[in-house]
Amino acid sequence: MQPSNVPLSKEQIRALPAFQNLSTDRLLVIQTLEQCLAIQAELHSTQVFGFDTESKPTFKVGEKSTGPHLIQLATPDRAYLFQVNAEILDFLRPILENEQQLKVGFGLKNDAHIFRAKGINPQSMIDLSKSFANFGYSAQVGIQTAIALLFQRYFAKSKKVSTSNWSVKNLSPQQINYAAADAYAALLCFEQLYQQRLLTPQLLQQIMRILEGSADKA
Repeated sequence: MQPSNVPLSKEQIRALPAFQNLSTDRLLVIQTLEQCLAIQAELHSTQVFGFDTESKPTFKVGEKSTGPHLIQLATPDRAYLFQVNAEILDFLRPILENEQQLKVGFGLKNDAHIFRAKGINPQSMIDLSKSFANFGYSAQVGIQTAIALLFQRYFAKSKKVSTSNWSVKNLSPQQINYAAADAYAALLCFEQLYQQRLLTPQLLQQIMRILEGSADKA
């Protein structure tokens, strides 16, 4: 889609065909270190991940979040949903702190803050929210609007699912699909923005440096 300077209305977005998530057999829920180790090689060989986190919501004033309870990493053909515990967080630390692996998503400022509070210093987290000036958006854009602009698809967001309990042992099919879609859609948006050179010059420079550095080390 060619960039336009006319923002889409909510009605226009809702009228678009539905976004197609990865099929359920490509959504992998990770609960143990053994599962992590089984996919370690493929994770460490991935250069760009779609990224997001989910936390059990807080409803009381002053209540501190104990999240993240779920960390999502997506590749073009699979989404990994890590149910966080101490072992899994330690396993993910090298990926989160790896400067040569891009973690792309929307609204990642709070995610970075949460990780730093847990002693993890995330690197190469690329927030795509401000990459839509060419489409007439000067403020931050959410993933729903991004998918509509880049792919002419409606990315449904359920408030009921987004505010559900993400710390439960067994996630519902709706939670799994929702969480996976957020990370997978972010990856698709990044690829499209990168290929069409629609990222801000500063962001493009940063990404090129990371990708070139990664290629040099390969």
